[in-house]
Amino acid sequence: MNQLSPAPNFEIIPESAPFSPEQRSWLNGFFAGLVSLDNAVTPLSPEQGAAVMKGATGDGDDGEAPWHDQTMPMAERMKLAEGRPLRRRMMAAMAQQDCGQCGYNCHDYSEVIANKSEARLNLCVPGGKETARMLKSLYEELDKAPASAPAQRAPSVPATPAGDIGRSRDNPAKATFLSRRLLNKPGSDKETWHIEFDLEPADLDYVVGDSFGVFARNDLGLVDQIIAVLGASHMTEINGKPLRDVLLNDVSLAPAPDTLFELISFVTGGAQREKARALAHGDDPDGDAANLDVLAALQKFSGVRPHPEAFVEALEPLQPRLYSISSSNNATPGRLSLTVDAVRYVVGKRKRLGLASTFLAERINPGDQLGVYVQKAHGFGLPQDPDTPVIMIGPGTGIAPFRAFLHDRQATKAPGRNWLFFGHQRSDYDFFYADELNAMKASGVLTRLSLAWSRDGTEKFYVQDRMREVGRELWNWLADGANVYVCGDAKRMAKDVERALVDIAAQFGARSTDEAIAFVADLKKKGRYQQDVY
Repeated sequence: MNQLSPAPNFEIIPESAPFSPEQRSWLNGFFAGLVSLDNAVTPLSPEQGAAVMKGATGDGDDGEAPWHDQTMPMAERMKLAEGRPLRRRMMAAMAQQDCGQCGYNCHDYSEVIANKSEARLNLCVPGGKETARMLKSLYEELDKAPASAPAQRAPSVPATPAGDIGRSRDNPAKATFLSRRLLNKPGSDKETWHIEFDLEPADLDYVVGDSFGVFARNDLGLVDQIIAVLGASHMTEINGKPLRDVLLNDVSLAPAPDTLFELISFVTGGAQREKARALAHGDDPDGDAANLDVLAALQKFSGVRPHPEAFVEALEPLQPRLYSISSSNNATPGRLSLTVDAVRYVVGKRKRLGLASTFLAERINPGDQLGVYVQKAHGFGLPQDPDTPVIMIGPGTGIAPFRAFLHDRQATKAPGRNWLFFGHQRSDYDFFYADELNAMKASGVLTRLSLAWSRDGTEKFYVQDRMREVGRELWNWLADGANVYVCGDAKRMAKDVERALVDIAAQFGARSTDEAIAFVADLKKKGRYQQDVY
């Protein structure tokens, strides 16, 4: 729901009405545009307010989204959304990251699908096939639902106008790839790269906390393997383009979509046909569905050779990938950097490659241009007051936005204190940006640097363990008004960090567990606890 600010001292919806502050603010602003401010207005009773909200939303929904949690499994999210309007259940089907890869946040993506102004149901990259399948099922309900009066609500629009070049996935700009530098030292189990871009060709700027969308190309070796299995020529024309170019640039080759299994079921028979049908409906007859990318799907149904044109039509469009920006436009105007883990793993005897990470790590050359865009952050960024202390918790590549924060605070001479918690596997091999961070520590830009290495000793030690060790000092920073920022893995690290913060609030803030939980929830509500998790 778009936020509209009410006129000063203009309050129709009383504080006692059963709405959140955001809902009350929106409703006051909504009605401010409908009535004359010169006339006396009597505030609504709670009962009248509830009726107004029902009319404003068109369905009596309370506007709350208890499922909006990146760590919550799909089944649990959908359970919480039971009985809610269809558009709300569509929101619950999203990955809840508000990452912007779809071009919207989770709420707005569900809204535009529900009002049929967005027909693409497969844009939620983090949600993958699970989200796409659920949206497809819900969309079928939408088609069967009886027509009803349109809801009176603020229009949902993409977070960024598509007409602004480089500000939307639908209108990318061109940036120049400059360089890559390996951040791990020899002996590390990881492969993490510092990636540099020149934004001059794109005429783009950004603020710290934003993300960078990259349109990568598929691996040529994988493309040629697929063409060979199809028994086709790489020059076969598909909509005026060679098949190889289409597979390189236009379609996703992982994971295999349900529509590919549907196609296979049409061109084969017997047991294979039944198996393909089962996979198309989300079943897993052989226990290998999670590992079936496009090539593996074709190999599983060996001998089945769909026509190249039908094959391409059965694939999903290639989606951009988003990365947290690890540089500051104030510190290095016209330049942008990312901190990227190269994803490589083996399934069976075949090596699999992460699409964008290995594209950036090995398949693009200095001077090459690629499609990019800046995705504005949703509630993740430095405080407006430069005096505000900040506590940053980012293990692994989660350090990316905090490197940007520190460079920005340094460039703008922000006086606020800065405390970074960073962790990884081994201090000798995986201490990213060690020289930079130590120099910032020496200069006073970085007030405190707390490190945690999970494989340096006999027992694993993580950032949340370090937080507990320095809990009293951390609590003092919170008491002084510090903002807390967390970046990294949503399912494990982010939960563990929040639990540690609750424990610290309870122990050093003299609170019960329930009071400590409420304290952390209040930090989130006030924007003092922000997460960029995935």
